[in-house]
Amino acid sequence: MSKQDEVPYKIYLAEHEAPTAWYNMRADMKQKPAPILNPGTGKPVTPEELGHVFCDELVKQELDNDTAWFPIPDEIRKFYRMFRPSPLVRAYFLEKALGTPAKIYYKFEGSNTSGSHKLNSAVAQAYYAKAQGLKGVTTETGAGQWGTALSMACAFFGLDCRVYMVKCSYEQKPFRREVMRTYGASVTPSPSMETEIGRKINAEHPGTTGSLGCAISEAVEKAVTTEGYRYVLGSVLAQVLLHQSIIGLEAKTAMDKYGVKPDVIIGCAGGGSNLGGLISPFMGEKLRGEKDYRFIAVEPASCPSLTRGRYAYDFCDTGRVCPLQKMYTLGHDFIPSANHAGGLRYHGMSASLSELYAQGLMEARAVEQTSVFAAAQQFARTEGILPAPESSHAIRAAIDEALRCKAEGKEETILFGLTGTGYFDMVAYQKFNDHEMSDYVPTDAELEASFAKLPKIG
Repeated sequence: MSKQDEVPYKIYLAEHEAPTAWYNMRADMKQKPAPILNPGTGKPVTPEELGHVFCDELVKQELDNDTAWFPIPDEIRKFYRMFRPSPLVRAYFLEKALGTPAKIYYKFEGSNTSGSHKLNSAVAQAYYAKAQGLKGVTTETGAGQWGTALSMACAFFGLDCRVYMVKCSYEQKPFRREVMRTYGASVTPSPSMETEIGRKINAEHPGTTGSLGCAISEAVEKAVTTEGYRYVLGSVLAQVLLHQSIIGLEAKTAMDKYGVKPDVIIGCAGGGSNLGGLISPFMGEKLRGEKDYRFIAVEPASCPSLTRGRYAYDFCDTGRVCPLQKMYTLGHDFIPSANHAGGLRYHGMSASLSELYAQGLMEARAVEQTSVFAAAQQFARTEGILPAPESSHAIRAAIDEALRCKAEGKEETILFGLTGTGYFDMVAYQKFNDHEMSDYVPTDAELEASFAKLPKIG
């Protein structure tokens, strides 16, 4: 019997084993992410320029490529104690159902009230906004996990929270919307008619179902035109990956405790917050030449920024009010098909993860949503958790890797991120169960039309 066979079903860290600092993997990257550019000047943005949009302390975190460790403030650590450390689970029942020699683990981030990993960064960003003396914050949300998490964090710190929710999600997920309102947030379907950018997008794309890029534009406009407010974002940014590093730090501590080393680490990939947080300490070891791992980013085939996007400077939003970021992008004007039900709707990828992918340090694959929901169904029936559609992209790849191990007779260890639960995603599950769900993959022509609108940056 190997030591791994003695690992309990759930591994909980003691409170004193919880991380006391976030890890910034950019500090160990020899080739740093490209600088954020001011679209007006084409030059790297200054802290003063970003300070009009983000909280001051978050600007410092966003632009710091060299500091490896950021101490977690005591007030944030106290908040974390409500739901952290989160469990690392050995998927014994899934392994048995697959008949695989692989060992499968997942880091479960859905055991808090918001139902996802998003709360890890939401509480940090709300804390810094409150410490700066702000009245409130604005943000966007797609499927609703980030908006829910931020609403909860703002209620805790007594901040006003204004959320612009992608219109199709606003209509498909009314209960997620009502959770946000219960915590005191205002929720507006995007694109709306209450901002200049929203009105412009509606005029250019009549009847549009919206995108994260649209919602970001509206949230930024509202923040910069409202005194005492700043904009906060739930993914993509370096500061968010920094806060989410707590996921990987806890996972690594738990695995080290039992002498377990993962061979393959898998995360769903939309903007990159969960994936970046999960892989950060493991990627740090790889960057420093201490250990080696396979990293797999899994994205939807209907929004395939890594596997089919361009590595180029692009706007982070559809309305072109945000700075330019070099990333794998489908183009700021790209809007996923309305039939896309699995979340992960952002047109681009984190600059840090994009650079790692460009260097060949990480793999990527795109999966179609019917296969994603089939994996979610199998996981729910074996492990007893109804997973979020986003998480189910990682589950799909984990199952495929476990079956590869079965075919090759290899006893590899697989770790994936279970970002949250899917109990507010029942419309999508209903479509799958009723065999009404279909797959849509954008054509090369559609993507080329979007790429043609990329800003002309050398």
